[in-house]
Amino acid sequence: MTTGTNHPAHTAEDVRAAVARARSAGRSWASLGALERRAALLRWKRALAARADEFAQMIASETGKPVHDARAEVLLTLVHLDWAARNARRVLGRRRVPSGLLSVHQRATLAYRPLGVIGVIGPWNYPLYTPMGSIGYALAAGNAVVFKPSELTPGVGALLARSLGEALPDHADLLQAVTGPGSTGAALAGAEGPSGVDKVAFTGSPGTARKVAAACAATLTPLLAECGGKDAVLVAADADLDAAADAIVWGAMGNAGQTCAGVERVYAVESVHEALCSRIVSRARALTPGEAYGPLTLPSQLDVVERHVKQALVDGATARLGGPDALRAPVLGPVVLSGVPEDSPAVTEETFGPVVVVNPVRDMDEAVKRADASAYSLGAAVFTRDRAAGVALAERLGSGAVSVNSVLGFAAIPSLPFGGAGESGYGRIHGEEGLRAFAAPHAVTVRRFAPAVDLTSFATPREKVARAVELGRRLHARF
Repeated sequence: MTTGTNHPAHTAEDVRAAVARARSAGRSWASLGALERRAALLRWKRALAARADEFAQMIASETGKPVHDARAEVLLTLVHLDWAARNARRVLGRRRVPSGLLSVHQRATLAYRPLGVIGVIGPWNYPLYTPMGSIGYALAAGNAVVFKPSELTPGVGALLARSLGEALPDHADLLQAVTGPGSTGAALAGAEGPSGVDKVAFTGSPGTARKVAAACAATLTPLLAECGGKDAVLVAADADLDAAADAIVWGAMGNAGQTCAGVERVYAVESVHEALCSRIVSRARALTPGEAYGPLTLPSQLDVVERHVKQALVDGATARLGGPDALRAPVLGPVVLSGVPEDSPAVTEETFGPVVVVNPVRDMDEAVKRADASAYSLGAAVFTRDRAAGVALAERLGSGAVSVNSVLGFAAIPSLPFGGAGESGYGRIHGEEGLRAFAAPHAVTVRRFAPAVDLTSFATPREKVARAVELGRRLHARF
C-alpha cells in the first residue's frame, strides 16, 4: 500500500486557480447541447472501461484492497457514469408543468441549469466509486468539477482527472484534481476565503462534515454531505438463514468493513438467533484475511476498532469469533460479537472494521425500533421469505435505502438515490435526485392570452377582482 507523498500539497491559492480553470472550461461545457455532453461522457466512460486494470491497480496500491475488489469498484463507477450521461437530458431538460386554474392563461415550463463549478471532497475507502457519484452526475448536469481526493488516495484522483483530459482534449480542464492534506479540502470548502465553487459534495466523518459545513456557511455555499452509517440487518423467523448469513458476512467483512453502508449491526428474532450466529461464524471463519479483504487503509482506525471490541466485552458481550487477539495490523481477522448492550460503542458508533454485532430481539417490531435508534440513518436490510412483509418492514425503517433479502442492493442501481439523515449527513447522490442535486431549477412562464380577470393589473376594477377572489376562495373551501 503506497502513500500520497509523490503528489503536491496544493495551497488555497492553488485551489482557487484550479477553480478558475474549471470555470473557464465549464462555460463551453455548459453551452453544449445535452446530446453533445452525453456523447462526450460516454466517450470518457469507454476510455475508463478500457483502462479498468490501470485504475484497479492504482486503487489497490493506495488502499490495500485486493485487485478483484478494486475492479468491482471500477465497474460500479462505469454503471453510474453511463446512467448519468444517458438520463441527464430527460431529467433536467425543459418540460411543461401544469399552470393550474388560476393561471390557465400562462404556459409554465421548468428546466434545470448547471450550478457552475462543483467542489468534490472524496474518501479513501472507495476512492473512485464514491466521488464519481458526485463527479459523474455533476458533469452530466453541465458543471465543471474540482476534485480533492483523500490524502491517502491522491493517485486515483490525479489519474481520474488526467483520463478525462485525454479522452476529451477539447475539455481538458473540465475536471481538476487538487491533492494534499485536510487543509486542501478545507480551502476548497472556503475555510481560507472563498474558493469560488458553487456547491460542495463531501464524503467523510460527521465531525469533518461539520467543519466543511461551517466553511461553506460563510459564503452560503450549498453542501451535500455523506457521513457514514451504522447499518442494521433485520432477520425474521422465517428468513433463509444461509442466505442471510452469507450476505451479512459479505456486507460486514467486505473491504475490511470499511464501507459506509456496510453491515455493522444485526437484529435477529430469538428463535433463529443462535442458528444465524452459527452460520455467520462458520462463513466468517472460512475467510482468509488478505485475500478476501485487505488491511485497514487508515492505520489509526485500528484504535477505534479495538476500543469498540474491548468495551463490548467489558459490557458483557460474547465474542463468537475473534476478539482483541484477532485485531493485529495490518490485516485484521473477522470479529463476530453477540449480546452487545445497545449503549455500547460497538452499537452506537461507526466501527469501520471487520466487526459485526449480532443481537437477539423479541420480534421485528423490536428490531425496527433498535435499528432506528441509531444516530445514523443511511442503509439497512431485511431478510424474510415473505417479500410483502419485507417491503412493509422496509417502509417502516427510517434509513435512506433498504434492501430486502440482500445487502447493499441499491448500490448498483444507478436510478436509485443514495444518502441518509442525522449523522449520515444530508442530500442525495445517484438517480434523478443526484442529477438535480447539481443543478438549479429554472422556471419560465409565458402569457398565452389575456385572462378574464387580470389579478396582476391595477386597471382591473376592484369589484371584479373581489368577485374573482371570493369565487376562488369558495372553490377551495368546498373541494
